Amino acid sequence: MRVYLVIMDETPEARVALRFASRRAAKTQGAVHIIALVPKQQFVAFGGVQATIEEEAKSRAEVLVMAAAGSLLQESGRMPTISVKVGDGAKVVAEYLAEHGEVAALVLGAAAEGTPGPLVSHFAGQRAGQLPCPLMLVPGGLSDEQIDALS
Repeated sequence: MRVYLVIMDETPEARVALRFASRRAAKTQGAVHIIALVPKQQFVAFGGVQATIEEEAKSRAEVLVMAAAGSLLQESGRMPTISVKVGDGAKVVAEYLAEHGEVAALVLGAAAEGTPGPLVSHFAGQRAGQLPCPLMLVPGGLSDEQIDALS
């Protein structure tokens, strides 16, 4: 089964990537895996404060990914596999890909304008030839209708 990996955050390009991946998965009888990334928090002198900040960030990510999963389930009738991971985004994604050989493509959204985000820059740059699967970049400026037609 083809698995499309999407990295979810609060950006419009993440929503575009999820829409594209869910449409591809539906047409290929595949599945979608969603990872919500929680950046490692900077060190705070008071451990309790740092733990609270990290827990709040993780809770926000869980709400975000559950909402995305609910939308996907409602549209396609399929529940995606979801994960919330803490750490450096590029490292978390690379580790996930190494552990999950069933991933057929890493699907990332590119910002409609401005510079690419850190994951797009990382995986489409010098590391592009080292990925264990294809990288699909979905332009953030596409409308839902354009995404549906392309996927």
